[in-house]
Amino acid sequence: MSEAQFDFQSLTPDLVLDAVESLGVYPDTGLLPLNSYENRVYQFRAEDGRRYVTKFYRPQRWSEAQILEEHAFARELADNEVPVAAPIALEGRTLFAHQGYRFALWHSVGGRQFEVDNLEQLEGVGRFLGRLHQVGRQAPFQHRPALSLEEFGHQARAVLQQQAQLGPHIETPFFTVLDQVLARIEGPLSEPVTSLRLHGDMHPGNILWLDEGPSFVDLDDARSGPAVQDLWMMLNGDRASQLLQLDVLLEGYETFASLPSAELKLIEPLRALRMINYLAWLTKRWHDPAFPRNFPWFGTDKFWEQQVLALKEQLAALDDAPLSLAPGYTP
Repeated sequence: MSEAQFDFQSLTPDLVLDAVESLGVYPDTGLLPLNSYENRVYQFRAEDGRRYVTKFYRPQRWSEAQILEEHAFARELADNEVPVAAPIALEGRTLFAHQGYRFALWHSVGGRQFEVDNLEQLEGVGRFLGRLHQVGRQAPFQHRPALSLEEFGHQARAVLQQQAQLGPHIETPFFTVLDQVLARIEGPLSEPVTSLRLHGDMHPGNILWLDEGPSFVDLDDARSGPAVQDLWMMLNGDRASQLLQLDVLLEGYETFASLPSAELKLIEPLRALRMINYLAWLTKRWHDPAFPRNFPWFGTDKFWEQQVLALKEQLAALDDAPLSLAPGYTP
């Protein structure tokens, strides 16, 4: 079965429980589905009194070598005291198989939601991102891909052209502005940068706040790329707000790592790339019954009209001067 045809309909609660019990872990509660669309993730308490999380990977998205490299990176970070949720190893293994599914097991990480407007927390996130990147620079990925304009931009556009069902009145304006955005980001994202191993999807929802600081979860999108990719999603609001957030974030970050100042001009191109790839991701996954249930607004004329407007606004942002810190700032 191709990735385009696959869904998780055959992943029943009994199958999940049988898989977990095959590892010698015996749930004594029901399965609580956690917020994940790409994979299927469940939390439960076991007979040993501990809470666990199990993830069942979407088949054909990552190879076994790529998943194991994600696990190895998480465990390397944890060994270096970076607060990242790392998979449990049982008899030296972290990836398991059951009834055609690959899955892994974690101890559940508690914590509160990270407050994006809390500058003290933001500085703490910066410190630990600096430590994460300090480890990420020590060796390259061998199997996981790099963040690329080709995959997230041009290939995503092809998916939208071939699979998205846009009304005839919206197709031309949508692809016109999309192509303008792609042309605008081609230059900045084609320039050589120092690449390192990244979390890859460092949005606030993947950060939990504990009394002692942040905890990062979900390295499913770990890949290589510029350091700023793990930083820019912390920035929100108007330009003045983003400058303040960037200053605070880097104050913590540069305790452990250095961000090349030239990477600041990649913030808006990377934001544009994520917007395009997100639309292609929804389009590719629409066959999965979970997506129409959770994204009922996707694909409507109103939705695509909003995307045209959003892309036009992003095009304007790309023409603005990049964010920069105080004169003389040299990381």
